[in-house]
Amino acid sequence: MSKKNPWKTLSSKILISNPWFRLRQDQVIRPDGKEGVYNTVLAPTAVGVIPYFEDGSVLLVGQYRYSISRYSWEIPEGGGHPGEKPVQTARRELLEETGYRASQYKSLGTFHTSNCFTDEVAYLYYAQNLKPGPCQQDGTESIVSKRFDLDEAYQMALDGKITDSITIVALFRFMEKVVRAGKL
Repeated sequence: MSKKNPWKTLSSKILISNPWFRLRQDQVIRPDGKEGVYNTVLAPTAVGVIPYFEDGSVLLVGQYRYSISRYSWEIPEGGGHPGEKPVQTARRELLEETGYRASQYKSLGTFHTSNCFTDEVAYLYYAQNLKPGPCQQDGTESIVSKRFDLDEAYQMALDGKITDSITIVALFRFMEKVVRAGKL
């Protein structure tokens, strides 16, 4: 099995560009040798942060997600700004969506959110030593925050009550790499 790229790009053009993403269309030679078209969503980095409290609870945010036409429980998350480091995005998103500030952020790694059609990379963190303050939501957000016992939030992800990929991966990694590894 070769790890060499079997695709050949003949040309590329941006079809859509807005503050949240760009859509690139490539004319390609596919791995089977035939010509084709491949569309890719080019996205800024995504960042998610688990606010973890000393009592074993986590803070989730609930909001209606227009793109999926349903309400969603998630960890605070959002897109990075140009030149912004992922941990800076984590701090900004935590403050904007929940009003909390944390004195400690630890990485839970990265992953590709859906590598079949987007180049989006998600950076995951958990935050500790939380201090409350006022939310600073932007005009596209109508968010409520609610504390859940970590085990309950994890079970919600297992049961499909949480469907957001960033939240699911973050909760699973947090349980395995931090909680079960005894690193709290």
